[in-house]
Amino acid sequence: MTWRQCMDSVSTRHPRKGVFFLLEPGAISGPACGVVFENLDRLLSPPRMILLPEEGGVPSLREAPRLVLKLSEGPPPGDLESGFSGYWLVSERLHDVMVSVDPHAFAFAEADYRLEDGSRGDRHFLCTVVQVVDALDEGASKLFIDTTEEFINGKFYDLGGGASVTFDRERLGQAHVFRTPFSGSVFCDRVFRDAVAAAGIDTDSDADGVWLTDAADI
Repeated sequence: MTWRQCMDSVSTRHPRKGVFFLLEPGAISGPACGVVFENLDRLLSPPRMILLPEEGGVPSLREAPRLVLKLSEGPPPGDLESGFSGYWLVSERLHDVMVSVDPHAFAFAEADYRLEDGSRGDRHFLCTVVQVVDALDEGASKLFIDTTEEFINGKFYDLGGGASVTFDRERLGQAHVFRTPFSGSVFCDRVFRDAVAAAGIDTDSDADGVWLTDAADI
């Protein structure tokens, strides 16, 4: 389907700002955090090259993921960081928000997180979003829906080029954080965003590593 074909199908409904958000980790600019994954080689299951299984979730681990802060590699982690063998790294305070707001949305593995001197740091967790809901309202959204290739699920939601999307609340049910079957992106609703802000995590910038973009104006 071309962009124009998708636009021709738009109904009188339109995405409203401040309802759903694209949830992304890490600072948009600046250096990556200095956390190093020290025992990844002992956790992998060859021939797979990353820890995250193809089916998602968290596999049985031989030992806790050992993550060490090395300031020569970068600054301490924010509340949400990417790049850990397919997983996010989340702080304890963000983990607690995730579990309290939408416990079915995530899978976690607690890390053995160490500071540069070898002492134990604050609790941190590897995290992945496992809740997948087919709830994007295609008729009310503006996006490119690619059906030109043999995608696993039949199509792909391309969110580039000024996409504007919304979701069917009834189909979402109780979900507050979720992926769609047709995109690797993670979305959240206002309930989750407000809970993150109430925990003291900056949601208006990427200062704490939590980057929220209004889904109505990606």
